[in-house]
Amino acid sequence: MGELMYMGVVISGVVILLSWVWRMLYWVWWKPKKLEKCLREQGFNGHPYRFLYGDMKESIKLTKEVRSKPMILSHDIVPRVIPPIHQSIKNYGKKSFIWMGPTPRVTIMDPELIKDVLSNKFGHFVKPKLHPLVQQLGTSLPNHEGEKWVKHRRIINPAFHQEKLKRMLPAFYECCGEMISRWEKLGFVEGSCELDVWPELQNLTGDVISRTAFGSSYEEGRRIFQLEHEQAVLFIQAMQSVYIPGFRFLPTKRIKRLKELNREVRALLRGIINKREKAMKAGECSNDDLLSLLMESNIKHIQELGNNKNLGLSIEEVINECKIFYFAGQETTAVLLVWTMVMLSMHPNWQVRAREEVTMILHEVLRLYPPIVFLTRFTYKKMQLGEISLPPGVQILLPTILIHQDRELWGEDALEFKPERFSEGVSKATKNQVSFFPFGWGPRICIGQNFAMTEAKMALAMILQRFSFGLSPSYAHGPCPVITLQPQYGAHMILHKI
Repeated sequence: MGELMYMGVVISGVVILLSWVWRMLYWVWWKPKKLEKCLREQGFNGHPYRFLYGDMKESIKLTKEVRSKPMILSHDIVPRVIPPIHQSIKNYGKKSFIWMGPTPRVTIMDPELIKDVLSNKFGHFVKPKLHPLVQQLGTSLPNHEGEKWVKHRRIINPAFHQEKLKRMLPAFYECCGEMISRWEKLGFVEGSCELDVWPELQNLTGDVISRTAFGSSYEEGRRIFQLEHEQAVLFIQAMQSVYIPGFRFLPTKRIKRLKELNREVRALLRGIINKREKAMKAGECSNDDLLSLLMESNIKHIQELGNNKNLGLSIEEVINECKIFYFAGQETTAVLLVWTMVMLSMHPNWQVRAREEVTMILHEVLRLYPPIVFLTRFTYKKMQLGEISLPPGVQILLPTILIHQDRELWGEDALEFKPERFSEGVSKATKNQVSFFPFGWGPRICIGQNFAMTEAKMALAMILQRFSFGLSPSYAHGPCPVITLQPQYGAHMILHKI
């Protein structure tokens, strides 16, 4: 009897092992080869699939190489910003794919197909699952799907209505005024002074999001910004490596540090939220900041559904949304402002015109230097996209920066800084095509778009009232995506008092 039980255990173990081996082989070889065959039959081209890593080793090597030094001063930044995608399109044309480990990433550049993907009218072009290591640290509105996304969007949306943003204009003005006053006290010699404006603009947008989202000063939020920046760098590193199931449980240095950062960020945000809850219950809350508006909307949503707290946002979900407030609210506007100042330094004739024509200048900067350089979606079932039939398990790449600079869509001057192309609005400039989507497009367009544009317009207008500026001889041009498109070497400028 004992021998039979032993044999049964051994056989079960062998079956489990063989099953695991089969699943692994299917994941790292048979499925990718099957997807590759299907894509090639559809007219897509790319490197042949290589076991487990795909194109990732070559992509990482190429990326390190092109970002090891500054580039010439030019708006032709695609080869530096997304080198693997640029190389793939150069070698195989617009209808190409690259391998992200065992997953093919298909490039889509036709505006009509982009419209179909982003409109989500089929409901099946979903966002790729977060890297499990990142997912473990919490998800928020940009990463949710289906009913969960609908609920979060419905609760968060009222906080970003235009009339609510008007209440925040005094905070915008105060933060910008403090930065400009600080600049005016710098050591100007004959009316000029050199300054790296990148950290200054990060501080400005951090101050704005602290005051408008949480009613606190930048100094109180400084620690959260430092932690989230470090998290972003570690996330990028994690996503550049092939994920192996179970790897996130290993006590590596990166994994341990990510978990430490997450614990500290969540503890700081939990403290802010708990204080706000007490203030709201005591009737001591002004309801003029994003957190109060979010919590107020959440309470209203729960009351409308019969006071069932399970139907609203939990404290953990509020914390996750606050993390996005902090990160997206600071980073997006900071990069928009820094590239606008770089553009206006390269094209000083537009500095005078900018005082009257800020919006179209910001649109042109967003075209050439979009904060997020590409969007991705995923097929979880067989999908028809125009004449293309995509099998499940394919990642779809929408290269925002390539679409924004495509000569076929924007003309032979696509790489030139010409704000006047937006003089009659975005629809006219794009000929009503989905060829300009710096904040996304369709139902999932960035909820904070108006917030970012309002802040950027005010900041730029106030800077231009007091200063003219040009690039310093020490400026090094190095656009580099660290989630958002940032200046790798800062933005050293010469300020001139007006």
